[in-house]
Amino acid sequence: MATTRTAHTVWEGELLTGSGTVTFDSSGIGSQPVSWPSRAEQANGKTSPEELIAAAHSSCFSMALSHGLTGAGTPPTRLETKADVTFQPGEGITGIHLWVRGEVPGLDEEGFTAAAEDAKKNCPVSQALAGTTITLSAELA
Repeated sequence: MATTRTAHTVWEGELLTGSGTVTFDSSGIGSQPVSWPSRAEQANGKTSPEELIAAAHSSCFSMALSHGLTGAGTPPTRLETKADVTFQPGEGITGIHLWVRGEVPGLDEEGFTAAAEDAKKNCPVSQALAGTTITLSAELA
């Protein structure tokens, strides 16, 4: 069964001096402020589209990797994933780097790296971001 998740943003003012609030409607986890300076300069307690993409990508990738490892008979004890989404004003998102460290009993470094590459390729968020260069660093703890 397909699911749809919803968030909405209310923006007030011009791009450079205005600001907005993004609300997570489906989960009800609240709202977060967003502004151009938080996107193009320092976060200063506000989020950005790139941070939201990083959160989506790191969680989706972790789920895909956990599923793949479990299906191969080597379920992970723990996965820690970080996604760095790079935004260049005037160009857009120029790349994403995924970094994962895993505790996977019975699996060697080569097997873990192969599973991570597969998750990077097949995670639905990676597929949605296919027009962006996505790189990966994977290591066992």
